[in-house]
Amino acid sequence: MPVKIRLQRHGKKGKPFYWLVAADARAKRDGRYLEKIGTYNPNTNPAIVNINIDTAVKWLENGAQPTDTARTLLSYRGALLKHHLQVGVRKGAVTQEDADKKFEAWLEQKNILIQAKVDGLSSNKAKVKADKFAAEKAINEKRAADAKALLEEAVAEEPVVEEKIPAVVTEEAVSVAEEPVVEEEAPAAAEEPVVQEESLATEEAPAAEKADDAPEA
Repeated sequence: MPVKIRLQRHGKKGKPFYWLVAADARAKRDGRYLEKIGTYNPNTNPAIVNINIDTAVKWLENGAQPTDTARTLLSYRGALLKHHLQVGVRKGAVTQEDADKKFEAWLEQKNILIQAKVDGLSSNKAKVKADKFAAEKAINEKRAADAKALLEEAVAEEPVVEEKIPAVVTEEAVSVAEEPVVEEEAPAAAEEPVVQEESLATEEAPAAEKADDAPEA
């Protein structure tokens, strides 16, 4: 039975997620498989590739043929290198200990390179974010300066008008102002009859005399 190491698609629409599987070459792409070897997530930067190296080497030794994409992933994680070293061990070219040391050294160097790429992407992302923030800040400052200049120009061109406080006129004041002023005349003293005391005395005197002349009762 011919066996292939290939990708099997999973995930959502627009966000694919793949399994790396060993399957019968006659089976459908997303159909039944013999064994799951690893996963591949292309939605991140860098892409995340997790492979069981020993399982992949076992299938390679049994004659499984990887597809082009699967071969790239196997090489990225060192499965092909370990398979090549195991062939050398079987032929007696290298010892198992030397093969393991070479693979561990390569794997450590690979992890350093991957981490350096992740750090570089993070620093670039931070730099892009800082540059974007600085550009937005400069634009906001320019807008504020232009608005201030326009306001100062408008204030300088506007004529100064002195406001006059209108006099508050009440209805009582208006009625008093419109009413004609009438001067009151004091009553003339000459019009009053002048009674002389002497005439009164003269008039009263005969009455008294008459009283004296009256006969006693």
